Amino acid sequence: MDLDAYSAAHREEWDRLASLASRRRFSGAESDELIERYQAGATELSAMTTTLGQSVQGDRLSLSLSRARLRFTGASTNALAQLPRFFAYQLPAALYRVRWVSLAATVAFFVIAFAYGAWLSANPELLLNFGSAEQLETYADTQFIGYYSDNPEASFAGQVWTNNAWIAAQCIAFGVTAVWAPYMIVQNALGIGQSGAIMNEYGRLDQFFLYLAPHGQLELYCIFVAAAAGMMIAWSWIAPGARTRGQALAEDGRALFTIVVGLAVALLVSGIIEGYVTRQDWPWPIKIGIGSLALAAFVGYQWVLGGRAAKAGETGDLDEFESGARRLVAG
Repeated sequence: MDLDAYSAAHREEWDRLASLASRRRFSGAESDELIERYQAGATELSAMTTTLGQSVQGDRLSLSLSRARLRFTGASTNALAQLPRFFAYQLPAALYRVRWVSLAATVAFFVIAFAYGAWLSANPELLLNFGSAEQLETYADTQFIGYYSDNPEASFAGQVWTNNAWIAAQCIAFGVTAVWAPYMIVQNALGIGQSGAIMNEYGRLDQFFLYLAPHGQLELYCIFVAAAAGMMIAWSWIAPGARTRGQALAEDGRALFTIVVGLAVALLVSGIIEGYVTRQDWPWPIKIGIGSLALAAFVGYQWVLGGRAAKAGETGDLDEFESGARRLVAG
């Protein structure tokens, strides 16, 4: 097939299709013509794609067909109808894609946190860079534990939820820079290592782990998942493979940014645990067990349900009808 000759022969038909697809109101004859043009255009696009693969002319025709289809099928009027598919297929598939990078971020975080905390503990004079001896002792004796009970449950849970959700959103949104997500991992690891070293210096290391364990399991893993999504978005334009950089960034950005929604829900759960459970005078196995169950539920959603969605062909991205042509050209 000579693509240029084929396009020239059908240009007037495709231009007419595009013109009809851009209208909001139709007469009866125009409605019939739109359907006829759509059917003919779909056949022509199929022939072009089968013979030549993806092309600029094919992308333009695909966009016109998408707009035409929207005119005679209409858009969904109930956004809630899309939620079951989103939470059952798109979101878990997107989470499943970042599973290995999430584990890598987890390992990197704990290696950095442990190494930094051990270094500070081995050189306690360095702790004075973070405050006087009196200030550090006050932090270890009262401030660290008091942080979890100084404010009412609801306001404290809301505060930690919004803060953590904002951090997760930043990791994904700014992940395209290729430096923001690793920076957030290192920054948070250093903070945890510093707090652990201070608590260890004043004989409170057991309290450090006990008070972090109930909510920290799910909270930290959500941050690791967010960092993984951000790094994979960056990798999409660094190494796009057979796709163009713009196409790879658009596809992976659409698919992986949906993870923000899932993390917001998961971080709400961890915020509730931090606000309502950690401060309770319950046995520590019960409080830590609640946090472990929350983490297990999220990991199961990511790995088990996500694996099933991936096997069903889901990637987390929008389908062709929702996203339109992969490349848009002017002219």
